[in-house]
Amino acid sequence: MPVLPTDEKKDHIKGEERRMEELSHKRKLSIMIAIIGAMFFSAINQTIVSTAMPRIIAILGGMDYYTWVITIYMLTSTIATVLVGKLSDIYGRKPFILAGIVFFMIGAFLSGFSKDIFQLITYRGIQGIGAGIIMSSAFTAVGDLFSPRERGKWTGVMMAVFGFSSVLGPTLGGWLVDNMPWKWLFWIFLPLGVVAFIMILALFPKVPRKESEKIDYLGSIFLTLTIVPLLLGFSWAGTKYAWGSTQTIGLFAAAAVFLLIFILVETRAQSPVLPLSLFRNDIVTLSNVIGFIMNAGMMGALIYLPFFVQGVEGISPTYSGYVTMPMSLAMVFVSAMTGRMITKTGKYKRYALIGFPIMVAGMLIMAYMDSVWMAVIAMIVFGAGLGLGMPVFSLTVQNAVKPNELGVATASSQLFRNMGGTIGVAVMGTIMTTSLKHNMQSGASADGGAGAANLANLDPKLATALKDFQGPQALLDQPKLKELMASLPADLQPIVQHMIDALKDALSSALTTVFLSGTLLLALALVLTFFIREIPLRTSNKMPEAEQVIQKEPVSVH
Repeated sequence: MPVLPTDEKKDHIKGEERRMEELSHKRKLSIMIAIIGAMFFSAINQTIVSTAMPRIIAILGGMDYYTWVITIYMLTSTIATVLVGKLSDIYGRKPFILAGIVFFMIGAFLSGFSKDIFQLITYRGIQGIGAGIIMSSAFTAVGDLFSPRERGKWTGVMMAVFGFSSVLGPTLGGWLVDNMPWKWLFWIFLPLGVVAFIMILALFPKVPRKESEKIDYLGSIFLTLTIVPLLLGFSWAGTKYAWGSTQTIGLFAAAAVFLLIFILVETRAQSPVLPLSLFRNDIVTLSNVIGFIMNAGMMGALIYLPFFVQGVEGISPTYSGYVTMPMSLAMVFVSAMTGRMITKTGKYKRYALIGFPIMVAGMLIMAYMDSVWMAVIAMIVFGAGLGLGMPVFSLTVQNAVKPNELGVATASSQLFRNMGGTIGVAVMGTIMTTSLKHNMQSGASADGGAGAANLANLDPKLATALKDFQGPQALLDQPKLKELMASLPADLQPIVQHMIDALKDALSSALTTVFLSGTLLLALALVLTFFIREIPLRTSNKMPEAEQVIQKEPVSVH
């Protein structure tokens, strides 16, 4: 059973808190510049590759394995995030931020030398490890350096870094892949990683290891074995395998079995990798659930916005990036302002309560948009709501736990968000596919099967070519679609145009269902936010005595 820490251990923890908090403001500012540099290095390398990845895959070959380039990064970053949380509570943040930068730089450097898709997948996995370590350690380091009251400002700044990278990255990536060899996408920001590494090495204080803490190897293994099949199951369900397939059910069953074993292991571990006691804290649990739901609704819906811009409206991929840019700009501005207001007032719950209705409004506009300009307005509204709500929930978690639990608490928050995003994308994908199929069947019934009959009367080769353009992916390749239309006989063009218009209507209606589903999830997150218990933001990293008594572990009577 857990026991109270010894006086020696208490003094050790308090000494570490004082050491970090008593740094000069100038040195703290220098460390934050280095941390933000490391975060930007990681974030920009993700967004800069996003628009160029199809071109890279086309050069390397292996389109069948394309999803693994994304999946491996997601898996390794999620696992690294949650495992490093507890380890950084034992060893301090500095070695892990440095290790994260090194892993990420090695992965980026090697990615540029990839000769085939399998090498790229391997090296992206290494990058994912680095990204997960950097994200987990960076947000926790802010908690070490600043009191909860001051963290609001810096959390807003760090959210703005993500927003800025999502503005700059896709545009820069598109330009680079058109004008330079693709390997420079991975190499161009490597000098920034070197600078961030040197600054953190020189400025960030080293904290001695907590000798009384043991590494939970068994818990780490079973937590990893739980996450991998769970994420793979949701990533492949509805795409690679059917939801009811043996493979999908097997993955979910394996995740459930390993989760049960993990829980049993953690109840007996002396220093658990993810303490179950953490979830007895109602603020931590509710904040993580809200983060999960928020990311499920947000990521699950926004991932399909390009289908409207490119598929329904016929905008090219290059210009479709400009449609989502206002969301990032709004988030950058509002999150920075929100962080400053949280620090100034010491209040935070109100900003989430304001932000969620604005996000709901933005998602509703997406559900009923019928032009590119409405999409832009939806992006601005949604970005403003995101800037208000997103910084809050990391802060609520960090403010509700003891300083020596910062790492594992922050990691749990990021784990729930990552899981929410992955599961949201899978579920929304199934909703869109099901809705699109239903809409197309309804359209064919209303048409009396005229489209199919006309196809049957065509030349077999031409009929085969047209069948390839009866799915939503056809609408995303506008140049090929125009080329096909131009090659058709004049008397067939109206028939094919009618077929394409019907497909656009079916896709637009399916996307409305997806965005409304995202709206419902965000509305649920708003309702849950009312139940979050708001406790004052501490002006020091030292826990008030009353809170220490409440949060102490029970004393063993054996």
